[in-house]
Amino acid sequence: MSPLRKGKPVPIRASSKRTRMLEALIGTGFPFRKGDNFQRYLKMFEDIMVQCAGVRRPGAASLDLCYVAAGYYDAFFETGLAPWDIAAGSLIITEAGGLVGNYTGESDFLHQREILAATPRIYGQMVSILEGYSRVIKTDEDDTEQAAEGVTPESALAAAAAAPAPKKEKKGPVRIKKEEAGDAPF
Repeated sequence: MSPLRKGKPVPIRASSKRTRMLEALIGTGFPFRKGDNFQRYLKMFEDIMVQCAGVRRPGAASLDLCYVAAGYYDAFFETGLAPWDIAAGSLIITEAGGLVGNYTGESDFLHQREILAATPRIYGQMVSILEGYSRVIKTDEDDTEQAAEGVTPESALAAAAAAPAPKKEKKGPVRIKKEEAGDAPF
């Protein structure tokens, strides 16, 4: 279903002509709750800001996502959002030909509390900047800091049980397909 204006379909396309981050206009939100890591966000914001043409913050993730879909923004990123903040907007983005994922580029963004939405030409460049800030990535440092001295059979078994599971294969961004009129479950 396309959006309508005066009863006629209005095409929307996340199709900015900009292909480089230095030309891109980026939308974002910022942390405002007590306990949010504001310093971490400022570093992430700085990394984006020095690599793009400009950053905007209207204050509503739904509006920001629609701006990407309409081609007004080239990308949008934010942390701390709930699924109801981004579900509809992410569908609008994919319908418009844009890509949506988490900061590592994986498609399981809805419950990760981090979202990246962008035009296909800018998406990968944004992932390369934001992936270091993802809360989804587990560092290997925690697993490799075990000392080899004083290893007993019990501690070896405990260490084996606590070993990390094999890493999941990364999934790319997913374009959500429209269901056919007769395929709807309701």
